[in-house]
Amino acid sequence: VQLQASGGGLVQAGDSLRVSCAASGRTFGMNAMGWFRQAPGQEREFVAGISWRTSIAAYADSVQGRFTISRDNAKNAVYLQMNSLKSEDTAVYYCALREIGAPGYNYWGQGTLVTVSS
Repeated sequence: VQLQASGGGLVQAGDSLRVSCAASGRTFGMNAMGWFRQAPGQEREFVAGISWRTSIAAYADSVQGRFTISRDNAKNAVYLQMNSLKSEDTAVYYCALREIGAPGYNYWGQGTLVTVSS
């Protein structure tokens, strides 16, 4: 499985941005996809995840109400709509995929940088 993330960039605080991730390869065993982020000097953290079958989503408290994760099964793609961006949202955003039966996310994309200027 290969994951290709795109859509990062430089925005101002309060702006919106959408990042996308497309999965290719052996995707028939997809269970969930998600977004994580890593800010400079910090550990990678969970942002949002979505069930591939039910579309049920989960969010980190820090982005609840501002970010929305969605998926397009036909395109094997997942999106993260980020609204009301804050400087603390600045990070490299990684998409990830969890296969059926896997204990956690077991495939990772290369990351896309989101920079929010205040």
